[in-house]
Amino acid sequence: MNPATEAKTNPNPATELAIVNGGAAAATASAFSFPIGYYDLHPDVSINFQLNRFYGWVGDDSMLTEMREGLAGVNDYLTFTKIVLDLGEKALARHEVRKGAYYLRLAEFFLLFSDPRKLPTRQRFVDLLLDHLQIAPSAYSEIPFETGWLPAYRLTPKKPRGTLVVFGGFDSYIEEWLPAALVFRDAGYDTILFEGPGQGAALELAHLTMSPEWEKPVKAVLDYFRLDAVTLMGFSLGGGLVIRAAAFEPGVRRVIAYDICADGLECALRPLPPLAQKELLGWIETGNEEAVDKFFADAMAKSLLLDWMMKLGMHNSGTGTTYAMLKHYQKYETASIASRLTQDVLLMAGAEDHYIPVHQLTDQIATLTHVRSLTARLFTRAEQAQNHVQVGNMGLAFRTMIDWMTGLGPIEILTVG
Repeated sequence: MNPATEAKTNPNPATELAIVNGGAAAATASAFSFPIGYYDLHPDVSINFQLNRFYGWVGDDSMLTEMREGLAGVNDYLTFTKIVLDLGEKALARHEVRKGAYYLRLAEFFLLFSDPRKLPTRQRFVDLLLDHLQIAPSAYSEIPFETGWLPAYRLTPKKPRGTLVVFGGFDSYIEEWLPAALVFRDAGYDTILFEGPGQGAALELAHLTMSPEWEKPVKAVLDYFRLDAVTLMGFSLGGGLVIRAAAFEPGVRRVIAYDICADGLECALRPLPPLAQKELLGWIETGNEEAVDKFFADAMAKSLLLDWMMKLGMHNSGTGTTYAMLKHYQKYETASIASRLTQDVLLMAGAEDHYIPVHQLTDQIATLTHVRSLTARLFTRAEQAQNHVQVGNMGLAFRTMIDWMTGLGPIEILTVG
């Protein structure tokens, strides 16, 4: 096993832990064990995923009990957010800062955009986590971009072995990912996290809406930090955006798609039955806006997942109707540009990802015809990593990335000549 990584196991598989950090991390806030296990906490597949997602950053089993007992029968967001906010306040009163902070993030995740509590709750989560993880103010930058700015954090080890630049996807706040960033820093990588248009503070505070032209924010970040040879990693929807950026930005020398996302429109329609998907695609292609909007008005009233996805999609893309939003996300595809990539590429996918169809892994492989090298990793239920971005065993995902980067050696050596 690579010396930058370590695995610790427990005889009880339900409490097995994966620790992914350098030995020097033991005395820092990043010395955290990522739990292994994907749990049935709520009957709604989307809510259940989010409960597992935020538990994965905390690893306190009492959180599983609290969420299962408090939320299993809740089927509306108003009641859900009230309960989760209360759980957060109680955790903070007990000085359980990490758990309390991620409860706030979970509640804020489902608060309506018009709710006056949303932005203050978001800011409180950010402040609590930065303080808890001891992230210095000097690590933060606001990078000028178009009519606004992009928030970024840079965490640098004493002797970097390379630079990793990370961004998220459809619903991410990059602060949520800071515990993982500390892992990569302590494995020796100069780690930069940023939010692009349509994400986090870039959306909520700088008012920049989502764009498929992801090479533009990536270039702004590389220019700001004066970087010309980086590993670029995008997670969730970012797994497609990273392919787009790498196709046009020469400073990207290595690419990690965590997970793959080769067709954003297919992902948006995936919760629907196949016949409905086919009908909607026909309406989108022929410009039947009225039929699309009527369909989703009815469908969103019956599905928490669809209601959340469509409203968030309209919010982060700055569109006013479901039809306009779906036309926007139709542009989020990689088939038309993937042949331009010449880098080393790592593709990751969950065998039972409920957002991204697993066939998009082979679809993406087939289009990367000119890359320097291609590594693909499919994570399974046996590893408890079968779901989206390996929620259930994120430590394994992080170890996979670190081992891949370390195995390739320094970028400068690989690119000479």
